Amino acid sequence: MRADEPEGAQEPGTPGAEAMTGRQRLIAGLWPPRVTRAQLVVALLLFVLGLGLAIQVQSTSDNSALRGARQEDLIRILDELDDRTKRLEDEKQRLEDQRTELETSSDQAEEARRQTQEKERQLGILAGTVKAEGPGITLTIDNAGAVEPDMLLDAIQELRAAGAEAVQINDVRVVADTYFSGSGGDIRIDGTKVSAPYEFKVIGKPQDLEPALNIPGGVVQTLEKEQATAAVTRSEKIVVDALRPVERPDYAQSSSS
Repeated sequence: MRADEPEGAQEPGTPGAEAMTGRQRLIAGLWPPRVTRAQLVVALLLFVLGLGLAIQVQSTSDNSALRGARQEDLIRILDELDDRTKRLEDEKQRLEDQRTELETSSDQAEEARRQTQEKERQLGILAGTVKAEGPGITLTIDNAGAVEPDMLLDAIQELRAAGAEAVQINDVRVVADTYFSGSGGDIRIDGTKVSAPYEFKVIGKPQDLEPALNIPGGVVQTLEKEQATAAVTRSEKIVVDALRPVERPDYAQSSSS
């Protein structure tokens, strides 16, 4: 023992002193835990982030409309996307052909007049001021109490996305600024009351329109979950004859510049 060591201390080389020293060092290193405020904040943030990710993954898994879809349904959805892409490419080609005709026509004035008349007819169909006919589908929705205005709006949006060119519900022409109001059993379209059954007359490609309504989690499935009925029928000739009055703008004027 050295002169400066306290009385009663054991020599470091003895077994008892070495064991006690190791245990004391271990306990001193582990307890009490030395956690800083910064470490607590980081741990809390990591916990919240992990919880949020778990909730998001669970929600996405539960709410995915395609999670339980059959293989043929998925193939049909892919075909629909391909058809939409093709329609856009066809529209682009049509506009390019019009430009070429204007540039190469021997009578450019006559060609321009013809294209103007065609464009006027197309705009009249879109604005609902002229009648239209062509291939398409009829969608009939019944059970008035179970059908809300937003369900009819969802059907319109799905049909437009599938390439619908003219739509009529009962005796009301549906255009870009059409709005739905009211509640189940008392639905109004552009302020006009419509009664069940709600009959949609839709002009467009039937092979695109019908699958768009029948996709998993789509319009027909949603209506059936609400105890409403929805029947889709293809037709080679749909007549949309409900018209909207031509409205003259109060302020806007045509400009030549």
